[in-house]
Amino acid sequence: MEKFATWDENLASHTPEVQAAARALEALIHEAVPDVVAEYDPGNGLLAFGRSMKMRDLLFALIPHAGWVNLQLADGALLPNPDGLIEGTGKKIRHVKVRSAQAARDPRVASAIRQQLEAS
Repeated sequence: MEKFATWDENLASHTPEVQAAARALEALIHEAVPDVVAEYDPGNGLLAFGRSMKMRDLLFALIPHAGWVNLQLADGALLPNPDGLIEGTGKKIRHVKVRSAQAARDPRVASAIRQQLEAS
């Protein structure tokens, strides 16, 4: 995996659809948590969001892939998931695959963000 120094450089290496999905998810997170702290982790190529950057305060991460962005939910394994939107097998962290800005606006994505905030 290629390492990028900044989030913007990382996103620039992806398709316009992935870039738009990531930007839409960033906006949703900032809207839900106006005082959220965001930090890019170049080693893992992800943008982390939390109440602080201490592990216990992390809420979300965005990880771009070739055809989608993973919206990581820090407590995803504990959240209600009646329609199977939340994926993964992690003991704690799970994700939602978001393939476009339009998909990021799906009310179920906003609901997963709200549920993560309520769980933390």
